Amino acid sequence: MSMSTDVVGFRPADETWDKMKEIWDACTASNVEIPLQVRKFFNDESPEDKPGMEIPLKGAVTKWRGECQDGLEVDLTKLPPDVKILRFFNSY
Repeated sequence: MSMSTDVVGFRPADETWDKMKEIWDACTASNVEIPLQVRKFFNDESPEDKPGMEIPLKGAVTKWRGECQDGLEVDLTKLPPDVKILRFFNSY
């Protein structure tokens, strides 16, 4: 089994994000189809465990390799100004 490491950025939830998540949650709880506009807002991904809107990091993250080491580097100067949260995670 292989493992990969990644990092994503988030813009903290605002009033619009909170309202869209309420709609998503209400539809899910009621077993009703989620409206297209809401699905598009969340890029067809559940907002369940996200602290806000996921933002592409566009070149701010690069793979790094050293002697017996692999990882990621984040160039903070290349982060979008509205990104306030970085999530590093491993996938198996």
